[in-house]
Amino acid sequence: MTKCPVCAVIVSYHPNAEMLENLPRVIEQVQALVIIDNASNPGELVALRAAADAHGMHLIENGENLGIAEALNQGVRWAISEGHQWVVLFDQDSKITDGFIEKMVATWESHPHQQRVCSIHPRYVHPETGLEQTVRRAADGGPIISITSGALMPTWIFDKVGGFASEYFIDWVDIEYCFRIRAAGFLVADSREAVLLHAAGNSKPFSILGFHFRPGHHSAMRWYYMSRNRVAVYRKYLRVFPTWILRSMCVSLKDTIKSFIVEDNRGLKFHNFLLGTWDGLAGRMGKREGL
Repeated sequence: MTKCPVCAVIVSYHPNAEMLENLPRVIEQVQALVIIDNASNPGELVALRAAADAHGMHLIENGENLGIAEALNQGVRWAISEGHQWVVLFDQDSKITDGFIEKMVATWESHPHQQRVCSIHPRYVHPETGLEQTVRRAADGGPIISITSGALMPTWIFDKVGGFASEYFIDWVDIEYCFRIRAAGFLVADSREAVLLHAAGNSKPFSILGFHFRPGHHSAMRWYYMSRNRVAVYRKYLRVFPTWILRSMCVSLKDTIKSFIVEDNRGLKFHNFLLGTWDGLAGRMGKREGL
């Protein structure tokens, strides 16, 4: 366990056995762990309560799905109320590796501009393929953006730039926060030593005409939030980071086309894609009922 006072925050939504098995690995590396559950069913809650009692974790039960952003905010607020100076955030399907927290803290301690660093990210490795997630870097050497899972953050940053955007509900919450951090003059950094086992979506390899790619196979509901929140981020940060946003637009367009070529349920996904794009342009945010 590191000497740095770190509180782990995990958001759960219909957790499986693997998530419960990973909890002891997390708790042994941190000072505290809080789980925020977004309306899992009674049987799942029984298992979460038992795990919380067994390992001394704090469990917050939401009677409805408040979304990933608000759940993270709940966890951060609890950590701050308990006096923790750092939080490390995890998705329920990410798996921590040995020495993860110590390596992440060491990255911050060795950074030449550590007082400006407020989000540190690990190497993201697919648990089945061993492939490492591609990182696009800023001029300062750190990732331009990164996902939330595995992020180590000092709690003072939430006073400086606010909490996660609850109106996004799910998807692009992490990307918006990275842009907000950078827009405020702070830095995003990453560790070359700390590894988090993480698989985005339900990606599966696919080949066509000599091209190889891994479409995400996200649900139709996720297609709505991905397209809407993507537009919201572009509208908010295009003038601040024009080069990064334009590059992201090109990448997103390519990924969207590739996914529509091979994924199932394309009709509903395309409908939700258009609906999300329209709502993003119109500024309609929050949870969308009926998806």
